[in-house]
Amino acid sequence: MSASELPIVVVGAGPAGLAAAAHLVGRGLPVLVMEAGTSASTGVREWGHVRLFSRWGELVDPAAEKLLAPTGWASPDLDTYPTGQQWAEDYLQPLAEALGERVRFGARVTGVARRGRDRVVDAGRDCEPLAVHLATPQGEQRLLARAVLDASGTWASPNPLGADGFPALGEPAAADRIAYRVPDLADPAVRARYAGKRIAVAGSGHSALTALVAFTELAEAAPGTHVVWLLRRGEVGDTFGGGDNDQLAARGALGLRAREAAQAGHVTTVTGFRTDAVHTASDGRLVLESVDGRRLDPVDEVVALTGFRPDLSWLAEVRLDLDATLEAPKALAPLIDPNVHSCGTVYPHGANELAQPEPGVFLVGMKSYGRAPTFLALTGYEQVRSVAAHLAGDQAAAERVELVLPETGVCSGAGLERPTPEESAAGCGSGCSVTEPVGASSGAA
Repeated sequence: MSASELPIVVVGAGPAGLAAAAHLVGRGLPVLVMEAGTSASTGVREWGHVRLFSRWGELVDPAAEKLLAPTGWASPDLDTYPTGQQWAEDYLQPLAEALGERVRFGARVTGVARRGRDRVVDAGRDCEPLAVHLATPQGEQRLLARAVLDASGTWASPNPLGADGFPALGEPAAADRIAYRVPDLADPAVRARYAGKRIAVAGSGHSALTALVAFTELAEAAPGTHVVWLLRRGEVGDTFGGGDNDQLAARGALGLRAREAAQAGHVTTVTGFRTDAVHTASDGRLVLESVDGRRLDPVDEVVALTGFRPDLSWLAEVRLDLDATLEAPKALAPLIDPNVHSCGTVYPHGANELAQPEPGVFLVGMKSYGRAPTFLALTGYEQVRSVAAHLAGDQAAAERVELVLPETGVCSGAGLERPTPEESAAGCGSGCSVTEPVGASSGAA
């Protein structure tokens, strides 16, 4: 089989991965999508109880919509705001079904390399295809690929509670008491776990704010529920955002509700707390210790919402050029530095910025942002459109910008499960969403 006949392998059947497949199919290129889960968008389904800040109109990729049209797929109301579960069931799963046998479930990618060459070897490297190593229910497999688009996201790699980027001392041993995503309190079992308990919530992003609101509502119904909110920063400052002045009304409304929650008497705020150790008290509860030696009173549960990071372990044998800080493609990193840019000010980018020293390897979607905390679904769609054009040899289309984003401020993160009418009427007009919204905008508190 010639190199041009080999498939392009997309890793991950999430929003960016499925959109990439749709664009590649539209270009007449062979594509296979490898999904570790048993259904499309396994990660999205795990935060399915969260409502996005984006309307449906910003969550459907044009190439995907074109692929879905012959199936009789009915577009949702473009001005409404879906939950993650609705996004998965009403769009992503039908898209995977439209792609048919191109999507393989239960296929976990365990490695990508140049066939017969580890990352050190130069000789003959340019003549060999990429080898994709898989773990499947049928056992280990390997297939050859012309190119690999890593759209696996970061959802599976939450940051630890420990402030130095590694688990705090005692954190692994206390794993049964620590959650790393916003709990779904609509689930009776989850609700029972937290009702009437003392809960430490670590983080300052939208996931943490969502948790504060949710736990405050729980406290009003379940006496004894109390939150200890841990901030690594020295003061609350602008943690709650711009409120009524926020250019994203839905985000501003979340901040206002979180501020009200923090002031309602059910939340104790602790600033400048960088977790160093987790101790187990004699009664089984957890005592958190900061790097400065401070110890909190015991808590029953901990919810660590300190962001996500990319898993690069299975890309160890291909040559990557990543930013030393963000672990994002080096050419992209200056555009997404969270200290400088918001999602609305990041210039739309594509194949040129995402290309790696290893020919044919691209990081796309949330994975391309590394540890940067915000990501737009529409930005991901623009990325894969450009990469597909590049792989089809249409460099003019690859370099053409087909997405214009307004100045919108930092616009990612989780919405509330039941938004207020004001929130539902607002949203992010620029297509503001992240592929893994729960906690993805938290970053380091």
